[in-house]
Amino acid sequence: MLTQTLNPTHIVIDFDSTFTKVEGLDELAHIALAGHNDREAIVQQIRELTDKGMNGEMAFAEGLRRRIALLSADRSHIELLVDYLRTKVSDSFLRNKTFITDNADHIYVVSSGFKEFIVPIVTELGVRADHVFANEFVFDEEGRIIGVDETNVLASDGGKIKLLRTLNLTGDIYVIGDGYTDYELRESGLANRFYAFTENVNRPRVVQVADHVSGSLDEFLYDNKLSRSQSYPKSRIKVLLLENVHPAAVRAFEEEGFKVEFLKGALDEDELCERIKDVSIIGIRSKTQITKRVLESANRLMAIGAFCIGTNQIDLETATERGVAVFNAPYSNTRSVVELAIGEMIMLIRNIVPKSNAMHTGHWDKSASGSYEIRGKKLGMVGYGSIGTQLSVVAEALGMEVYFYDVVDKLAIGNARKVRSLEELLQISDVISLHVDGRKENTVMIGKAEFDLMKDGVIFMNLSRGHVVDIAAMAEAIKSGKIAGAAVDVFPKEPKTNNEAFESELIGLSNVILTPHIGGSTEEAQENIGYYVPGKLLEYINNGSTYGSVNFPEVQLPKLGDSHRLLHIHANVPGVLAKLNSIFAKYEINISGQYLKTNELIGYVIVDISKKYSEEFIQEIKAVEGTIRFRMLY
Repeated sequence: MLTQTLNPTHIVIDFDSTFTKVEGLDELAHIALAGHNDREAIVQQIRELTDKGMNGEMAFAEGLRRRIALLSADRSHIELLVDYLRTKVSDSFLRNKTFITDNADHIYVVSSGFKEFIVPIVTELGVRADHVFANEFVFDEEGRIIGVDETNVLASDGGKIKLLRTLNLTGDIYVIGDGYTDYELRESGLANRFYAFTENVNRPRVVQVADHVSGSLDEFLYDNKLSRSQSYPKSRIKVLLLENVHPAAVRAFEEEGFKVEFLKGALDEDELCERIKDVSIIGIRSKTQITKRVLESANRLMAIGAFCIGTNQIDLETATERGVAVFNAPYSNTRSVVELAIGEMIMLIRNIVPKSNAMHTGHWDKSASGSYEIRGKKLGMVGYGSIGTQLSVVAEALGMEVYFYDVVDKLAIGNARKVRSLEELLQISDVISLHVDGRKENTVMIGKAEFDLMKDGVIFMNLSRGHVVDIAAMAEAIKSGKIAGAAVDVFPKEPKTNNEAFESELIGLSNVILTPHIGGSTEEAQENIGYYVPGKLLEYINNGSTYGSVNFPEVQLPKLGDSHRLLHIHANVPGVLAKLNSIFAKYEINISGQYLKTNELIGYVIVDISKKYSEEFIQEIKAVEGTIRFRMLY
């Protein structure tokens, strides 16, 4: 195994806001003062005193006594606090319970908090009770807290320094904590290193004086090559989310411990080339272009999430060649697009838009001229994928005759009929709706010649991709009356942010509905995508599974068991698997599971092995000719 145990190193760990996510005394006050009229004000005073002490802005002993005086708590409140703290143990400590248990002889909890609520929590994760050093409450006969044990050195200023001196620990001493009193152990010369722990709270003054900053216990263990639950600390894995993706996506990554940067708008190529450096996961929507140049600037990129259906904004070939997996949301916003298409279709065929505009200028036009029902009309769909098929069902239920054309042979749903050519579809349809993907071959698939084939007075809709229609030809067809009404949701050139102006030859034309690429922009769709895409990305990062990837061989993997998982992405050339297996045999590595999938560009090998192996074994795996990317999970 690559990692080692602590001996003879000792780790001194703080409790409040380090071992747990909260400050115990603050939470005790919140519990004890339930129902008190001034509860929030008193709790806030206690929290302010806590912060001043943690930041080194107040003598510890003074702050402690002032907090105790405000407390008004008893033993029953402590019991409630312990139950609450069990739910607030820091995530990275929970993940590394095995490390804590295995190294209990070298781990100490030294806290300015109180044993009464610290011991029950830390011992459940494997810390020895006799390795817990903290203050103790003084109670009256009724069990009310009336003070602190003044004989305990931790109740005095510089208490942690005095306590650590009495322990007489030999060997290296590393301190992990979020407060200034933890740093003072390093400043006094008693500890070799101080790690500012920022998983729960970031105190700038403490971070400033730290030898190292650890966003999690995993980071500390990784830095010191100690056994841990994560092969690489997630708090060091950067996630960049652009274009105002749903907050559910941000939460999904933050709850897993990733470092997340969130931007509301898109970025141009130059900006993205700069921002994507050191980013491991990027999430985008339709405006951000992941070009070859961007990918070449992405020195650590492992995965791309397209929070939309299409992926034509991503250079998939380059991503694949560089071992970057791409995931999208092919079905999450299907219903939203269908509903927009149906709504716009009815508005256009009823001539509602011009009548509404006239009403806003005070003009009353109650005539039925140019207003029709959609029942009995022929709907022609170009593209019969997930959106097209669902639109087909809804339109048929409304009484329309449905026809479709698709270059791929598709099974018709319901009474929908497939036509033999695009030309035939254009000639017979009363309403034409585009639902094609963004591949280059579809560029300007509808131009002047295609508009000329359509019926006079056709309703034309494009909710697919902006570049599939010649906008100038479309504008002329509208002006000439060839198109009686149009709805466009996508454009060849779209603003990157809501602050940029929109320009188009379609602006101002009668009976034309223009929408700002919002086909999938409903709360339901964005929330679905906000869960779906991060789910796929996390499966890949955490487990190696590529099911749902648009550019990687699809592999659905079982959860990682009591083994380590090697993920090897390589150019699809003969003999790579044989070379890998020869290395496994050379080092007598026990394999518990092996998977291989390939596509025309790459091969993806996943191997689950026993935990005992050497650094030399790993380096030989990485050096296999054709290797694009190598990762290890455990």
